[in-house]
Amino acid sequence: MSRSLERPALAFVALALAALALLAAPAAAQQKQGRKFPELGRAATAAEIKGWDIDVRGDDGKGLPKGKGSAKDGEELYAQHCAACHGVFGEGEGRWPEIIGGKGTLTSADPRKTVGSYWPYAPTLFDYVRRAMPFTMPNSLTADETYAIVAYVLSINDIVPDTAVLDETSLPKVRMPNRDGFLVGDPRPDVKAEPCMTKCRSEAPRVTSDLAQRLGVTPGRPSE
Repeated sequence: MSRSLERPALAFVALALAALALLAAPAAAQQKQGRKFPELGRAATAAEIKGWDIDVRGDDGKGLPKGKGSAKDGEELYAQHCAACHGVFGEGEGRWPEIIGGKGTLTSADPRKTVGSYWPYAPTLFDYVRRAMPFTMPNSLTADETYAIVAYVLSINDIVPDTAVLDETSLPKVRMPNRDGFLVGDPRPDVKAEPCMTKCRSEAPRVTSDLAQRLGVTPGRPSE
């Protein structure tokens, strides 16, 4: 390397080492104080956390806000905010999903997954509506409006009467038709057993079909 090129290179290395030293100094100081590095930003305030902490648990409704709404009030709100996509009576418009009917179809060749046929927990319907609906203005409904719309949707599915008034206490008590239709945990028997680590097979594996062998994706038998 010529001296004309060597000097700028050395200067660059010196600057890089100086920058690393500046970065390392705060880290070392914070490590001495028992803090993890880097410390970026600040802790969120209770008000900021409250704005995001709006999830609702399904089985017991934990997280439901204060408020109430009737199916009667929900009918008008549904027509205003929901009918354009989900239909006047929940039958669905165009390719937008239907939210009524479908009972008894989940095991058929043409399952219809609706609030009445598929949804397992009533509180999670509130969670979804408040969080994601209306489609063009999600999270714009008040708690009372959401309770009312949920009450109306449940009523047109014949799950609650059309006189129902729902709140944070009564909504978790609504039992959905498909409440017991969901499997908890992994239903596959092979993943429930204790894993075998040694001498797991009493006999050598054998090929029961020649399809994989003809496709060339499995080795041949020892005799071949």
